[in-house]
Amino acid sequence: MLKQLPPIFRNFYFVTGLCFFVWIAFFDSNDLISRFKMSAKLGSLENEKEYYQEKITEVEKDRAELTTNKELLEKFAREKYLMKKETEDIFVIEEKD
Repeated sequence: MLKQLPPIFRNFYFVTGLCFFVWIAFFDSNDLISRFKMSAKLGSLENEKEYYQEKITEVEKDRAELTTNKELLEKFAREKYLMKKETEDIFVIEEKD
């Protein structure tokens, strides 16, 4: 029966290498499927990192403007937190989609 196999499949090193490749590719904890999933997740996490870094710089810029400009601070407090002076009334208009 061993004589019916092609000579490459009778080679000990080829069979051992093939078994090693199959083990690494499909059965190991770091198999190819897991590697592709992790690289896709890494790409999405890097995109999120970029997004949050842009948001951080935007917030830092807004913070710097708010600490230096009193009028802008008052406008921000009125728009974001609905703060008002004692003599004023606030009307919030919500648009329905």
